[in-house]
Amino acid sequence: MNQIQKLSETEMELMVVIWSCDPPVTSTELLDIFAEKGKAWKAQTMSTFLSRLVDKGALTVTRRGRTNDYVPLLQPEDYKLQETQHVIDGLYQGSVKNLVSAMYDGDKLSDDDISELKKWLSEK
Repeated sequence: MNQIQKLSETEMELMVVIWSCDPPVTSTELLDIFAEKGKAWKAQTMSTFLSRLVDKGALTVTRRGRTNDYVPLLQPEDYKLQETQHVIDGLYQGSVKNLVSAMYDGDKLSDDDISELKKWLSEK
């Protein structure tokens, strides 16, 4: 996976919808989906965000007549992994152990979480 720039909250919201669609997807289809969710986006706003996602390498665009078809180049798992690694590198000196330790010391891990982690690690 190629590294891409961090996505804004709105770009991420848009990508979640795109990932839920069968590719390719058009801006008109996306506008309809957001309208069904009670979010009335203007066509120009949608176009701007889609262009940003293309520029960041998250989407590819193909012109079909007067319509643009968008296909994700970035998969959700890849982006989550990239962002997780960025947090671990930036806040925990690249150490997963430091992350888990911080969660434990901050009382953010329940006994069930700890049991699940132990089980998961023993299976790996």
